[in-house]
Amino acid sequence: MNQYIRSVLLLAVICLAAILPASAQVPAQPAPKKGTVIEILGADTLQLIEKDTINITRFIGHARFKQGNTLFFCDSAIKNNKTNIVDAYGNVHINQADSIHIYGNYLNYDGNTRLAILRENARLTDGKVTITGPELQYDMNAKIGSYLKTGRLVNGKSVLTSDEGYYYTETKEMHFQRNVVLVDPEYTLTTDALLYNTETKIANIIAPTTINEGKRIMYATSGYYNTDKGYGNFGNRPTIEDSTGTLTADNIEMDKITGMAYATGNMVYKDTVRKMSLLANHGIVNQKEKTILATQKPLLIMEKNKDTMYLAADTLFSGIIRPGDSLSIPSVSGLKKEPVKEQLHPLKTIRPKDHIPINISPVNKGDSLAKKQLDSVPGAIMMFVADSVLAKTKNKLDSNRVKLVKMAPAPDIIAKDSLPGLKHHADSIALSAPKDTADQRYILAYHHVRMFSDSLQGVADSVYYSTKDSIFRFFRDPVLWSNNTSQLSADTILMFTKNQTADKVLMIKNAFIINEAGPEMYNQVKGNTITGYVAGESIDWMHVEGNAETINYVKDQSGAYMSVNKAQCAIINIFFKKGEVDKVVMIKDPEGTVYPFTQRPKEQLQLENFHWDIKRKPKTKYELMQ
Repeated sequence: MNQYIRSVLLLAVICLAAILPASAQVPAQPAPKKGTVIEILGADTLQLIEKDTINITRFIGHARFKQGNTLFFCDSAIKNNKTNIVDAYGNVHINQADSIHIYGNYLNYDGNTRLAILRENARLTDGKVTITGPELQYDMNAKIGSYLKTGRLVNGKSVLTSDEGYYYTETKEMHFQRNVVLVDPEYTLTTDALLYNTETKIANIIAPTTINEGKRIMYATSGYYNTDKGYGNFGNRPTIEDSTGTLTADNIEMDKITGMAYATGNMVYKDTVRKMSLLANHGIVNQKEKTILATQKPLLIMEKNKDTMYLAADTLFSGIIRPGDSLSIPSVSGLKKEPVKEQLHPLKTIRPKDHIPINISPVNKGDSLAKKQLDSVPGAIMMFVADSVLAKTKNKLDSNRVKLVKMAPAPDIIAKDSLPGLKHHADSIALSAPKDTADQRYILAYHHVRMFSDSLQGVADSVYYSTKDSIFRFFRDPVLWSNNTSQLSADTILMFTKNQTADKVLMIKNAFIINEAGPEMYNQVKGNTITGYVAGESIDWMHVEGNAETINYVKDQSGAYMSVNKAQCAIINIFFKKGEVDKVVMIKDPEGTVYPFTQRPKEQLQLENFHWDIKRKPKTKYELMQ
């Protein structure tokens, strides 16, 4: 019995030893991962090929497969049963969850990674967006479609092309890179990198980008743009450019529908046509009305050949002068309309050249020329303060007051109907200026206006300027300073310009000119209206009309003070040389007195309403930038 048991055990060990090596020689096949199994739905013909290491299945005619919720259709296919990779040919169609459809003539599909590569007329669509390219890739797991060899996206009327693109089908977002061009009937966008949501149609700017809308171009490096609503918000100093100027700021918010743009932080608006720049920390641009409102330390810069003008105020506003508009201050933010009165000037615009110098000494009765002058213009007086004349009269001055002698100006000095007013000035500007197709604009600066240029400085409550007539209008306590020593003030001052250079100054009502002759010594001119004519950026001559008064300090050839002349009459003409008074002509009912300089009555040498406002004068352009 024991012998039998030992025999059975020995036989069992031998059988077991034989079985174990045999099982070790056949490797176990791993179970397929969940979700990677490709189900075969059918085909016209199916061929299984197994040879050595080859294990493939061929599908010919109307091949159909399924993996999870994704269906595959094609004319023919080869499936590698070992690698789980399918190569499909002809009329390839992939349908994922009945929402994403992908087409092509060739497909390489890895069932393990679920990555599909389509070539030849490759196309991906979700019903709203269509992507095409020579080669498309689609990740079934991440649901991301991409192209790496150029591609094209069509979203409604918008067409986008780039070298590389990624489409996230669940979030409807696309990331484009290199040579990105988005073309829409309303605009064209170009950049090297762009994030675009095909559902919201919002483009996120992540690289230098140009948006061309035809009449205007925007340059931006960050921000976003709603391509459907035309609304954008851009940072990192974007720029808007049109045919007349450019707008740059730290941040610009724009609305295409309303035409409004809001600039914040270091705004710079440049009028390239007229060489004007407007700086501020905040600006509002109405692109439909072509207006701009600047606040928070605005500064206007008007460039010219030799002397740039700077103008600062609490608020600056610029708009278009429409056909038929009068030259009046428009209503801006509650500001009342104040029409600008056009006043005709009673003298010629050119300086009279036919004055005959006449000595201040009494007229010789035998002098027929002087007698004719006195007879022809009774009551006229001409007072000359040129050095050559003063040298002859120096010895005749004594401690007594010297009465001025009635003299006559040369004939034809006055031609009251020959001087053009504002309308004539605008006409002359229009004739002399080069024709420009750009719109005529006006600029309104109001509250605490300060102006600076090398040749002219000024302050006022408000200023109005029009490119149509090239006139600056200063309102409410305006004061101007020229030649570093002369102060001009009036209720209203009009400064006429040509080629952005002062040509004439008209001072209306309570006009007052003060010139600092020395310490506590001031030459003064006062009248209802004063007109000053400029030549070479310096005052050439002035016409004072209505209750005209003057006080003038006179020097000899060596520069020493000789006398002080004080006079009044209806009209005074004052002529200058090198910025200093050369001669004074008084017309109609003149009265005057000459005081020896050493015996001048200091308490009487200031005209009524005298006020020397030199402390208000801007000293440098940098003061206006603070």
